[in-house]
Amino acid sequence: MLRRAGQTHMNPVSFTVDDLREQYLREMALVRQTCERTGDGAAAIRRRSAVVDRILVEMWRRAFADRPAQNAALLALGGYGRKDLFPYSDIDVLFAFADDKTEEHSKEAVRAIIQGMWDVGLRASPSSRTVKEAGRFDPDNLEFTLATLERRFLAGQFPLYQQLHQVVFPGLVLSEWNAITQKLGEIARARHAKFGNTIFHLEPNLKDCPGGLRDYHLAVWFAILFHLKETKEWPRQHGVFQSAHGDAEAAFDFLADARCFLHFRFGRDNNILDWQSQDEAASLSIGLETRGTADPSYWMRTYYRHARVVYRRAALLMEHLPAPVSFYRQFRRRRTPIAGTEFFLDQGRIDVQPGAQFHDTAAILRVFSLMASHGYTLSQAAEDRITDALPVLAINVPEGPYLWNALREVLTGPYAAHALRTMHALGILEMFIPEFHGIDALVIRDSYHRYTVDEHTFLVIDNVHGLRRSTREYEQRLAQLLPEIERFDLFLLALLLHDTGKSRRSGEHAAQSVELADSFLARLDFDAEEREPVLKLIRLHLEMSAAMRRDIFDPENVRAFAAKIGSPQLLKMLTLMTFADIKAVNPDALTPWKAENLWQFYMSASNYMDRSVDEARYHSAFDPTLLNRLRSMVPASQQGELQWFLEGLPQRYLQTRPPEQIRSHFQMALSLNGNPVQLDLRPSRQLYDLTVITRDRTGLFADVAGALAAWGMNIVRAGAYSNDAGIIVDSFHFSDVFRTIELNPTEKDRFLESIGDVVAQKLSVEQLLEARRHLTHPSHIRVEVATRLEFDSESSTHSTLLQVVAQDLPGLLRQIALTLSSHQCNIKIALIDTEGQTAIDVFYLTRQGAKLTPESEQALAKDLTAALDAMRG
Repeated sequence: MLRRAGQTHMNPVSFTVDDLREQYLREMALVRQTCERTGDGAAAIRRRSAVVDRILVEMWRRAFADRPAQNAALLALGGYGRKDLFPYSDIDVLFAFADDKTEEHSKEAVRAIIQGMWDVGLRASPSSRTVKEAGRFDPDNLEFTLATLERRFLAGQFPLYQQLHQVVFPGLVLSEWNAITQKLGEIARARHAKFGNTIFHLEPNLKDCPGGLRDYHLAVWFAILFHLKETKEWPRQHGVFQSAHGDAEAAFDFLADARCFLHFRFGRDNNILDWQSQDEAASLSIGLETRGTADPSYWMRTYYRHARVVYRRAALLMEHLPAPVSFYRQFRRRRTPIAGTEFFLDQGRIDVQPGAQFHDTAAILRVFSLMASHGYTLSQAAEDRITDALPVLAINVPEGPYLWNALREVLTGPYAAHALRTMHALGILEMFIPEFHGIDALVIRDSYHRYTVDEHTFLVIDNVHGLRRSTREYEQRLAQLLPEIERFDLFLLALLLHDTGKSRRSGEHAAQSVELADSFLARLDFDAEEREPVLKLIRLHLEMSAAMRRDIFDPENVRAFAAKIGSPQLLKMLTLMTFADIKAVNPDALTPWKAENLWQFYMSASNYMDRSVDEARYHSAFDPTLLNRLRSMVPASQQGELQWFLEGLPQRYLQTRPPEQIRSHFQMALSLNGNPVQLDLRPSRQLYDLTVITRDRTGLFADVAGALAAWGMNIVRAGAYSNDAGIIVDSFHFSDVFRTIELNPTEKDRFLESIGDVVAQKLSVEQLLEARRHLTHPSHIRVEVATRLEFDSESSTHSTLLQVVAQDLPGLLRQIALTLSSHQCNIKIALIDTEGQTAIDVFYLTRQGAKLTPESEQALAKDLTAALDAMRG
């Protein structure tokens, strides 16, 4: 045998391990039988650790039996050190020596022990260090340093172990504390990124996936590191990582049960929970308290709930890692109190004051609103305090407008999904919205859906908010629709509730979601006008995806889809919802090709709605559904008049208004004999909505538009509709620029009286307008808008379309309507819109019951252009 200079010859060491191998196989057979009978993985890994302990201690005794005593020791490290030795996990051990000479004298014995471990069937993962080497930090081998955080004495010289335990290892960790924690955080973030920073995988890795056992151990390591830094001592108990409600410990027990099951099932260290393993684990109720066959979806739901707990704990601890501090930041104020609460903001984290007591939900809701607005996170202490306060908060759960106002602030924040996830994880969301509990960690077991239903819902909301920050061209086009959503808050509420029906295993989930949403909206005290768009969007949220499975350029497909949706506003919301919904199914679901098809289909449906608005009119003989629905809402004596009112109204009018509002307009129409002018004025967000119901006459639309302009109201949208009986239902959405009605409540009656007198032709519009002529002076124009007129007699079979793009000026709509009236044009439909200082108005016109001739168009264009130019002064 060759020897280096200065070395002394040592005889090779050998010993038999046949009896130890038989002992190990016998003991492991008992471990497996017990684990399969009881399902207790935590007990199995502790028992295997004890079995391996006895074998290694005996090997050490045999290896050093005939040799001089050496100042060496055998330590268990890592998972073996904490007695978490899974059936086919590696055995991490450290051979420690007082110095190089001792290591050299012990080399043959160590070699024999390692060989014996393999011969017995133990996958050895050994390390050898002198005391001096053990005190050095190698940033490229962080695993060894982490393994020493959980170490146990097995054999050899106990004083040597005490030196390592009490001096060397804590000295190393404390001297390199920042480097160790930062490196640990980097490795963890890289691992999370490898798995897409999500716990939701179809076939998760129980060890390495976010929320897996490595994250649990990550939390343990951080807890040890923080404790050591604070006290300069190792924690006195093994369970240093404790959660207030035992949820982390329960999660570990479940994961341990599942990993033991996988190891025994495959006969090796395989931690992938594939489809077949999920089915078998569910059939055996692995990790569940009740024995017997479980549904695989339910079993995976349990897994995701536990993984979520572990992932959140690990993520929160990583957020406490110290960031490099500049000289300037040392003197900045670190803690900023959050007004009206016992919370404070500390470098992007929301923490809680010591001894804070929570007796109501106001402070809690304020915190989640801030999280949604700014992306702040909660500290572990804040999360624990909120969780502790849940029983008290549950006694006074807010409802009605108070709850809606708080929830709206969360939903409309750019980081809404982040805040909602936190609320969900802490039990706050289900406390406010019990209907959401049914989809908590609910699994859709197919190869298409990547995420649980609750996580899918949060991603849908995140995808909508993310449109504002997108750099992709197709998403930037969709982002143009966001400012056009009139009630963005209601739209987001529909997204939050759209899949709650999946918790019910029978029936179409869209219909079930509508039922659950309706009960929640009732608790928010929503009126019919607020409730209807939310419920309708949920009811129809699958329609666009279904229509896109057919030819998106087929006119009949476009027509059928547009007829079902009816409202351009609903179409915009449904387009955004479909985009966000598809994208949230799995990362590859929304391809650029599919996104392009979505946009093309939206454009086709939008154009169809704009071009065919006068063709689709209601006739009870062809569609009695609406008539029958409304009949149940009116007295029997009025049902005949109801059909008279509905007959011939445009479908656009009927589909953009809830049944309760249609009933109200019908009741107003019945009162025309007593009062020939019926007016209804109601606030609508920042606008006012004025409905005028009367009998048709020449210049009526122009007179109402002029009266509103005379009062200083800025018309933002308008619609003119009529039925077969000549009853006009005109609607005007306008802003009160000078806050006349808001600041002078008594003016409302005078305003309505004035409008009524103009409609009844008791008051001249010219007299009202005279006082406001100065506002049309060009000095009030910020951006010049050139007048453009476009005629289209091809798109509609009944009417000629006139689109007017012009400078938005007081009295503009009246001037257009007067000019149309002077050319004997009948306005079948008027669609009025305003973008900044640009008016974009579309009129469906007939003359003597027919489309306009080219000569009529030319004459009208000439006079209309002159009239609009004259308004500029």
